[in-house]
Amino acid sequence: MKTVSESGMTDDFAADANAAYWDVASRRHSRMRLCRATATLLAFLLAPVALANTKQDATPPSRCAVEILVLGIAQDAGIPQIGQRSDSAWDDHANLRPEYARLATSLALLDHRSGKRYLFEATPDLRQQLQRLDLHAAGTTAGLAIDGIFLTHAHIGHYAGLMFLGHESAGASGVPVHAMPRMLAFLKNNGPWQQLASFGNITLRPMQDNVAVSLGEALRVIPHRVPHRDEYSETVGFSIEGPGAAVLFIPDIDSWARWQDEYGQSIEDQILRHDVAYLDATFYDDNELPGRDMSAIPHPRIAAMMEQFDALPSEQRSKVRFIHLNHSNPARYADSAASKAIRKRGYRVAREGESTCLAAAPAPLHPES
Repeated sequence: MKTVSESGMTDDFAADANAAYWDVASRRHSRMRLCRATATLLAFLLAPVALANTKQDATPPSRCAVEILVLGIAQDAGIPQIGQRSDSAWDDHANLRPEYARLATSLALLDHRSGKRYLFEATPDLRQQLQRLDLHAAGTTAGLAIDGIFLTHAHIGHYAGLMFLGHESAGASGVPVHAMPRMLAFLKNNGPWQQLASFGNITLRPMQDNVAVSLGEALRVIPHRVPHRDEYSETVGFSIEGPGAAVLFIPDIDSWARWQDEYGQSIEDQILRHDVAYLDATFYDDNELPGRDMSAIPHPRIAAMMEQFDALPSEQRSKVRFIHLNHSNPARYADSAASKAIRKRGYRVAREGESTCLAAAPAPLHPES
């Protein structure tokens, strides 16, 4: 399974090409209904260096009937984080540099057969992420054209964007929000979130561990409990299964070993069962936060995961996409030694704007010659 953003493009230039893609899309706002293939082509024309000596090796989005689109790859607080004045993502005028700035982790599921669009996480960056989604593929549902939001847990980067659905902002109507029991109770019983439900901005939909939510036409989402800091809710990851492929999304977890011990789930088995695996990669190693006891911040480290997964065949390692990167993680830079080591060992860092086909579009009855 290939990803669109990896269409022959070398990873050293992926960040620049990705920034060009979103820049082109935003400057073509009056042409939002152009096909996604045209938008991608325009982005490529703005990044000729990145495309030099490459070949097409991925399914273009216009040929996907169902696809996953990456809307953000950063840890909850985004990149740069508040107060990080020397971060390279700031320019000299306090503006963001698109080649380095990253949004909080989120995926979109697009069913082009029905025109429906689903979000995985409601992040503090929801406004920009929805704008990107609209430019990539406009929805057909009234209002925001969000047909469902799937939440992993109650940490700020994963649900706080729900605030934009309220009457102070979008004034949305009945957006389905899928959540586990504790997460559902948290939203129902605590302000300001309870107001979203009482005003009818959202409709709360309960989920159960390992029980599939059907989205129709051989498309379903399965939540999996994972061990994490569960102060206000349980935490889950998701299997997103389409007619032709499946994606695993686990942006937050304390330990793969604890997942095995407490829930009987093997990450290696899950990688085998999926075509792409977006995995928690908050930190690269234990040397990122000087003066902090990083053992008190239990996330899998990229360096340790590579040691663990190196025993897998190369075709399995190539499924892994590291996501949910902290601002301190050197893998955020495509040309860093960390990123080069990741690529050399057969893994990838997720890129905003990359897409994975879960079902190819039917071939036209009369293809062009």
